Amino acid sequence: MQEAMHGYGTNFFNEIEPVASQVAYHVCIGNHEYDWPSQPWKPDWSAAIYGKDGGGECGVPYSLKFKMPGNSLEATGTRAPATRNLYYSFDMGAVHFVYMSTETNFLPGSNQYNFIKHDLEAVDRKKTPFVVVQGHRPMYTTSNDGSDAPIRDRMLQYYEPLFVKSNVTLALWGHVHRYERFCPLHNYTCARMGLDGEYQEGYPVHVVIGMAGQDCQSIWEPRPDHPNDPIFPQPKRSLYRGGEFGYTRLVATKEKLTFSYVGNHDGEVHDMVEIFASGRAVSGGKNAETKPEVKEPAFSHYVKGAIILLLTAFMGCVVGFILRSRKEAAVPGNSWTPVKTQEI
Repeated sequence: MQEAMHGYGTNFFNEIEPVASQVAYHVCIGNHEYDWPSQPWKPDWSAAIYGKDGGGECGVPYSLKFKMPGNSLEATGTRAPATRNLYYSFDMGAVHFVYMSTETNFLPGSNQYNFIKHDLEAVDRKKTPFVVVQGHRPMYTTSNDGSDAPIRDRMLQYYEPLFVKSNVTLALWGHVHRYERFCPLHNYTCARMGLDGEYQEGYPVHVVIGMAGQDCQSIWEPRPDHPNDPIFPQPKRSLYRGGEFGYTRLVATKEKLTFSYVGNHDGEVHDMVEIFASGRAVSGGKNAETKPEVKEPAFSHYVKGAIILLLTAFMGCVVGFILRSRKEAAVPGNSWTPVKTQEI
């Protein structure tokens, strides 16, 4: 919706109308809808973050064109109306969705933090076993964009403990114009893996889904037409990274949530994760990367060793019995002759 006064906003609404008029359409505020030099909340650490990406909108079209659940708002400090649709939640089937704003005050003590904390604490997991949180600027990304580091640091400090404690299933982010899915994460560390390669601990799965954005950011593979783009290394916690345009699908039952990434160029599923109500997560997909090496717990080695010893002892008994039987049969005096029965 940036530069809506120049017609882009109108075109955007015309394009989404066929979808938004038929199904529920929910929005999440970002820098291009809101940021302006005089925005009311701008801590010292955010001087290089909140600039003029709103293109003069200052959150006004976003607030007036959409009506999301709840009544969250922040005053603009100007004659413009308050900014709305900042944070809210709702239930849809087996999923409880929570939306947050990374552009307005999200720190502890703010109205937003209090809302999200109380909302997550009140989730009825029997009704909605899965919780999906959405925000614009990502908590985790490997794009190495240093300008957003102060926000990521505070998100990790204040929101990650809240997400882990509340067993958030999935955290969806934008801003970086790429697709990237992480393992279930806590403090940059992947959850434990089971013997079958599935993640067992119920940490949130973070996914960056900004691949519908303009192709202006670095990709993780060399491109002839972008020779100066940096190629950032992929750590183990990043399970899949994609640079093509695409969209995602989320399907959930009471037992399982399936999240997949579909490429626009071929209509194929390129990445997928299945998350069960127990918290167990399994990766998959057509072009998904090889699963990380499974490290078995130490106790499993002891169990295997005990089983081998038992099998060895059993086989020893069998062999000993056979040898003893043969030896006894070979000793004189131990042979026997069947008694001939009288025929009737």
